[in-house]
Amino acid sequence: MASTYTGLGVELQATGENAGTWGTKTNTNLQLIEQISGGFTQQNVSNSGDTDLSVTDGGTGATLAHRMIEFTSSDTLTGSRNVTIPIDVQTFYFLKNSTTGSQNVVFKYVSGSGDSVTVSPSATAVVFASANDGTNPDIISLPSGDVTLTGTQTLTNKTLTSPKIGTSILDTNGAELAKVTATSSAVNEFTIANAATGNDPTLSATGDDSNIDIAIKPKGTGETVVGTGAADATVTSSGAHNLVLDTNSGTNSGTITITDGANGNIVIAPNGTGVAQAVDGGDNTAAIKIAGKESIWVPANAMYPNTTSGCADIAQVELSNGPEIKTLDFDKDSDEFAQFAVAFPKSWNEGTVTFQAFFTADSTNTGTVSWDLQGVACADNDTINVAFGTAVAPTAKAHSGTANDLDVTAESGAVTIAGSPSTDEDVFFQISRDVSEDSLTADAKLLGIKLFFTTDAANDA
Repeated sequence: MASTYTGLGVELQATGENAGTWGTKTNTNLQLIEQISGGFTQQNVSNSGDTDLSVTDGGTGATLAHRMIEFTSSDTLTGSRNVTIPIDVQTFYFLKNSTTGSQNVVFKYVSGSGDSVTVSPSATAVVFASANDGTNPDIISLPSGDVTLTGTQTLTNKTLTSPKIGTSILDTNGAELAKVTATSSAVNEFTIANAATGNDPTLSATGDDSNIDIAIKPKGTGETVVGTGAADATVTSSGAHNLVLDTNSGTNSGTITITDGANGNIVIAPNGTGVAQAVDGGDNTAAIKIAGKESIWVPANAMYPNTTSGCADIAQVELSNGPEIKTLDFDKDSDEFAQFAVAFPKSWNEGTVTFQAFFTADSTNTGTVSWDLQGVACADNDTINVAFGTAVAPTAKAHSGTANDLDVTAESGAVTIAGSPSTDEDVFFQISRDVSEDSLTADAKLLGIKLFFTTDAANDA
């Protein structure tokens, strides 16, 4: 019986055949099997038509009997070209399209209407010649490059180059973690970058447009939340630039509202000696008034001498130039007193007050004057017949030595007002000259006092 051959040319020797040449043929078969299992060859693809690969029965070197085939071309291909194999070949191949001309190579059976595989320019493919039909066998494409996975898969240390992700990303429980929505003809996108030690990872808007917003859109009445929940949250600018909050991209169609929890404070805290400022509708910039230390001017003509040990009545003195002054004159030889009353604004914190005394003397003496202030608060339906609190004096102030020079004391220490002051109360004050603590040898002419108090509310509402 004569030898037969496989589709790839391996000789199947019949019993008793090839006496004296059996070893040579066996070695050829082994070489052919080695070639089929791992051999590499190049195949020129003709530009004039199909390139038909044929088998070499009982011999090595046939292109189709190599595991990897690289397609080349001596001429520049001007169109897609076919490379065919005999209809009974059954094996798999690694194919590479290295032809010139940027054309596809179609790998197929020589006849029939079975499936073929197209290898694009510079691409590689893994294909299986199935010989699954005597008339119309299929060339089947095996996974190479892009991989389609079904079911649940775990990829470890895999590099995905330009992966295409469907409409959602699921967590380990199969629930939606993130949704991905495609926009027709998109040109702008996010770029996510990690960072080295000491630097921040970044989420950037990038793309073809020059100026691109990043839009964060809560659902319904949801809020945009920043921070860890374990510390203060800070929103800052990159570099020494202004931080701008606007509505509708600055078209003035909304209101910026800053809110806090129930009875919570909202603090605007400039750095160093900076002040909080605001701009009005006329683009005028000015400091924002903040609750804190305030002052009231109480002139001498708003005061009245005590009935007992009172100072002199209000006097008006015409000086030789412009101002005329109204003064309460306090004697140099005995303590004298005057009184006045203040209804503080509701924004007052009902705490202690301080004061400065403004006075003069028609004298060239340089002695000092000591002024004392004490107060008591009376509420609705309270008796007014109550004692003043403890008197407090600033450092005694020396007169300049020139008649009718203005003298201003330092600010006093804290004056505690008797009567447990609260809102909507009348606070009575008594001011006196303590001659045992001063040395001016003339009347001290009180022009008024500047009364300092502290507010803890923005207004009197």
